[in-house]
Amino acid sequence: MFDAVDSRQSFPRLEEEILEFWKRHDTFKKSVEARPEDKPYVFYEGPPTANARPGVHHVLTRAFKDLFPRYKTMRGYRVPRKGGWDTHGLPVELEVERELGLKSKLEIEKFGVEEFNRRCRESVFRYVKEWAKLTERIAFWIDMDDPYITYDNEYIESVWWVIKSLWDKGLIYQDRRSTPHCPRCETSLSDAEVALGYKENTPDPSVSVKFRLTAESLAALGDKLPAAGGAVYVVAWTTTPWTLPGNTALAVKPDATYSVYEVEGSRIVVASERRQDVPEEATEVATLPGSALVGLHYEPLYEPVTWGVPASWFDPAQDGRLASVDDLGTVENAYVVLGGEFVSLDDGTGVVHVAPAFGAEDFQLGKENGLLFLQPVDLRGNLPDGSPWAGQFVKDADAGIMDDLTERGLLFKRGEIRHTYPFCWRCDTPLLYYAKPTWYIRTTAVKDRLIESNEKINWYPDHIKHGRFGNWLQNNVDWALSRERYWGTPLPVWGCTSCGANQCIGSRVDLKERAVDPAAVDALDDFHRPYIDRIELKCTECGGVAKRAPELMDVWLDSGAMPYAQWHYPRENEEKFRANFPADFICEAVDQTRGWFYTLHAEAVLLNSVGEAPESIAFRNVISTGHILDEKGRKMSKSLGNAADPFEVIEQTGADALRWYLYTATRPGDARRFSIKLVQESLRRFFLTYWNTYSFFVTYANLDDFDPTQAGAGEPTELDRWVLSELNALVQKVTDGLDDYDPTTTGRAIQDFVTDLSNWYVRRSRRRFWRGEMDEDKVAAYQTLYTCLVTVSKLLAPFAPFVAEAVYRNLVCSVDKEAPESVHLTDWPEAEADLVDQALMDETRLVMRVVSLGRAARQKSQMKVRQPLASATAFVQTTAQKEP
Repeated sequence: MFDAVDSRQSFPRLEEEILEFWKRHDTFKKSVEARPEDKPYVFYEGPPTANARPGVHHVLTRAFKDLFPRYKTMRGYRVPRKGGWDTHGLPVELEVERELGLKSKLEIEKFGVEEFNRRCRESVFRYVKEWAKLTERIAFWIDMDDPYITYDNEYIESVWWVIKSLWDKGLIYQDRRSTPHCPRCETSLSDAEVALGYKENTPDPSVSVKFRLTAESLAALGDKLPAAGGAVYVVAWTTTPWTLPGNTALAVKPDATYSVYEVEGSRIVVASERRQDVPEEATEVATLPGSALVGLHYEPLYEPVTWGVPASWFDPAQDGRLASVDDLGTVENAYVVLGGEFVSLDDGTGVVHVAPAFGAEDFQLGKENGLLFLQPVDLRGNLPDGSPWAGQFVKDADAGIMDDLTERGLLFKRGEIRHTYPFCWRCDTPLLYYAKPTWYIRTTAVKDRLIESNEKINWYPDHIKHGRFGNWLQNNVDWALSRERYWGTPLPVWGCTSCGANQCIGSRVDLKERAVDPAAVDALDDFHRPYIDRIELKCTECGGVAKRAPELMDVWLDSGAMPYAQWHYPRENEEKFRANFPADFICEAVDQTRGWFYTLHAEAVLLNSVGEAPESIAFRNVISTGHILDEKGRKMSKSLGNAADPFEVIEQTGADALRWYLYTATRPGDARRFSIKLVQESLRRFFLTYWNTYSFFVTYANLDDFDPTQAGAGEPTELDRWVLSELNALVQKVTDGLDDYDPTTTGRAIQDFVTDLSNWYVRRSRRRFWRGEMDEDKVAAYQTLYTCLVTVSKLLAPFAPFVAEAVYRNLVCSVDKEAPESVHLTDWPEAEADLVDQALMDETRLVMRVVSLGRAARQKSQMKVRQPLASATAFVQTTAQKEP
């Protein structure tokens, strides 16, 4: 009747057998095609990069990604799952650089951009076999036969369309401003990328530096200072000594009070509220309002012009654009004290050092006040050859600059601070804020829409909606789009070499229509650098020759464009795009709130605002998973040597146990500790209990030749009615929970039911199975247990697809040749409300509680379970609970 069940089953071996069954029968494809096309459920796969091996954290997100499409399929939805590969960007380039021993962009260009990009293309699928193996082994059903690939020309063309759509509405622009910059990768980063690389407790210098007021400024202060005393220094605080050669202004708080102290033979000016930062022996000789300092001039600490650094200034006559300057004396606001309400009195000296070439606020101050602009650091973060620290990286130069200032008597205070600092999310180099021309997407123009559209999205956990993600939207800044790199989607902007006019293309057709040599576009079979750089366009303004801007685009733009680019929309597949937009469900780790989640959302809102997307959201429901930690609560990483190998775990416990642990250990958004011992415990507590109950049924059913299709219903006992009531309540609870994207509560509910089925129902029914006569009571026990096991197999199917399949096929397909051949082709169970008896469940729970307390009392009294008691008294809370 039923195949015998090995009570010592090797689950990894069982899973391998099930995988072969699915392959032979093409079960995934059948599960999709069995459902109607007019009832879609759309899932987007966040594209991974296959140039590194997958880890346990990939299993985490893929487990959740698999669960809900399976569930929705069983609920009757058609759920195609198109896979994808993220193939561009710094992660790929840095890996190839390491392999080739290249350490800079200059070395890449000497090596050859064409060959470098060829190596990048080859590398992106280096570990695709490991990814495919893991994907299959954990039963993550996704279509990898026809994936979208971000390096494909068709994909790139759709990304160009996104940019062209925004360009036409004035939402793409170029501006020189202070931008997060990685000196190792020599490229800009977006604020979203910066957010991925912050490190807490980073040590940096904490220095207070003395800026000497000019004689003219001292005279201007007049009787506000004592007549005698000599030089006066305004003291400013900074944690970046390397920016001091670029200093061109100071800022004070106009309505604050500043004190002049006599200390060590000189007079210094600091905010009165910062007295604790001045030596106790210092004597206050005067006070004055910050407004009295505004407009004063001071002597520069350094003169980078003498090092060969060109000087420029923010020319008010050109709307603050930078203009070169030969004589610094002609710049009215050279080395001047400004007033600013942004100046804080909570730390430092109450005086801010301003270097417009670096800080974002500094750059804006320079633009608003016509300041000097000096940039004595190159794009690799090195000081210029003419300086005393020629060729040194800025962080390395800090010590030398502090020593120099000390020798010149200009370093007032020197110490160390530990604070949060941004590092490159890929190469781990300290970032610089560096003023340079960068292309931007004007996301601030749709900030309100970004926030409003977020209200349409269901976030799990819910706090992310108005917390981590909502706060990110509230603090939105324009998206730094361009990257000064090699392997990625080229920025589709061409600039005229004659008149400087820029134009943007959105497709190959655009490119050919505007090309100087249309035949070259026809022959173009790769849109990447350097090939795309060779295409010249006719200037739309003067008829001159336009060359492509050398930049690439942010790799996150690629992945955020996948709803459109996966279909090569709008060049083709309009119906497919519209039928699959927006997604009903996506899932990735919590750091994607500022990565893929944001770029999907931003691009949808932007395109909808210009009439190019039918909805202002790209997804309706999103699970944001927490991080995986090791047993000690540390984040897993290769550098710590605590990263778990998912293949090793699966080899020992099976994929179902791993999946089950990830679903039930904590809620999706919480961090979870991970070790193979915890997965083994999950296997023991749940799967072995379920399997042993299943084995018990099969053993006795085979002895009695029980056939569930022929045996009739039998007369259910109160115990049968109780467990069937619990079963149907469970079906409803699991259905409601999964509809609400809650796999943890639902998984735990299934586990609790299986525990009760084994420990309460089966134990109290054993004599019914053991008796020799096949009477109605015995039939009822068999039918009841059979119903529970089969129904649980269906509830388990999205969670533990292997074990569910094994149980279902043995219990159902062996006796019903008309039944679907796989549990994953069945319909989701429907709760039978008329079988739910709440009063009976409450009464039984009370009895179970009393029994549990009785066992605890026996254990405490060291009394054996089998020893009879003369009487037992249980205290209950209500009169109703006393009723027999």
